[in-house]
Amino acid sequence: MHTDLKAAENRLAIRLRNIGHAEPREIAWATVWLQACGYTGFKLLAEALPDERKSLTLTRDALGIDLQEVSCAYLAPAIMADVKANGRVFLRNVRHGLFMLPFAVRENMGLGCPVDPSFAIGGERLKNPYAEKLALAEASGIDVDDGLWDQLLDH
Repeated sequence: MHTDLKAAENRLAIRLRNIGHAEPREIAWATVWLQACGYTGFKLLAEALPDERKSLTLTRDALGIDLQEVSCAYLAPAIMADVKANGRVFLRNVRHGLFMLPFAVRENMGLGCPVDPSFAIGGERLKNPYAEKLALAEASGIDVDDGLWDQLLDH
């Protein structure tokens, strides 16, 4: 299926809100952002949706924050708020760390390797390496696997 970015984001946000997810607009935005930049945003969200744990009290310790395998699809906005308030942090036991990428780029923050089970976030990013990909996707739309799209909207 080929779709417009905003249309995909809006449909996904409505679906996430209807099934009771916190921050549905942010989750939908990040999912579509990842997809537009060539990552598997929709696949990652489909993996996270059945999870029972969708929230976590973020507590810093001597090593950083233990995310306890709760998906960053749900935690990314709270993690970003923590980093803005308290500075750089090392994350461990990360699941779906790629969901941190759109938020880090939006806030011009540095990000370690988000596919690792542990990485740091914080500091300053000096440029947006995804601007061209996003502009192209905004102009021409994105491709989404029909089965995956149906799975997300019918979950």
